[in-house]
Amino acid sequence: MSNRIKILVTNDDGITAPGIAALVEVAKEFGDILVVAPDSPQSGQGHAITIYDPIRLKKSDQFPGIEAYECSGTPVDCVKLAKNVILNDVKPDLCISGINHGGNAGVNIIYSGTMSAAMEASIEGIPSIGFSNRNFASDADFTASKFYAKKIIQAVLENELVETKLLNVNIPNLPLEEIKGIKVCTQANAMWVEDYVEGEDPRGGKYYWLAGKFVDRDPDNHGGDVRALTTGYVSVVPSMHDLTKFEAIPELKYMEEL
Repeated sequence: MSNRIKILVTNDDGITAPGIAALVEVAKEFGDILVVAPDSPQSGQGHAITIYDPIRLKKSDQFPGIEAYECSGTPVDCVKLAKNVILNDVKPDLCISGINHGGNAGVNIIYSGTMSAAMEASIEGIPSIGFSNRNFASDADFTASKFYAKKIIQAVLENELVETKLLNVNIPNLPLEEIKGIKVCTQANAMWVEDYVEGEDPRGGKYYWLAGKFVDRDPDNHGGDVRALTTGYVSVVPSMHDLTKFEAIPELKYMEEL
């Protein structure tokens, strides 16, 4: 039995995506790798879990010499099955998710399967990092992403995460030599402004295709992740899964008298 640390690697783009291959390449320098990833793309699944259908796990030879499984479920299903079934309730030392094809700054953390997989592990108390590259292309260059993923993984392994177990890391779509460094940020007040493109199928039925643009609603927030990325920095946001708005509790105390 190896004394090296155990690292769980997952994603939402699917087990054959170039991004997860890049992350496995980095992670195997640090410990023994277990890959559990969806068998097909699961982007935008958020924290969805599979309830009404059976989930299938199948051994994969996608990464020679590395234990890997493809899963018919969501990214969160992958993490749950990894811990509860494959590892027999033994927690890995670290969970890393990605490298996502496309950014997950701002409110994207809510929709992202990449970040939800990492968040699921963090709920179990496992230090977790989600990595995203702001290039949506299937042939994206992951040189800079691998360079900074290695730095950040090493830093997390050498310095215990105490106040958070979850980091949201985004890498700008820039050549390595043009990236200025790392900024620890807040989550920007940025969101998608949707536009549904209407079409008609061959039988005359209407359908709608989701489109839109990503808008920073507070561009003057120099401490937000979107600002960091647009100025050439890798953004690191310490994140959480407690969605309580604590400042609103005093305001709502009157309800206790209703």
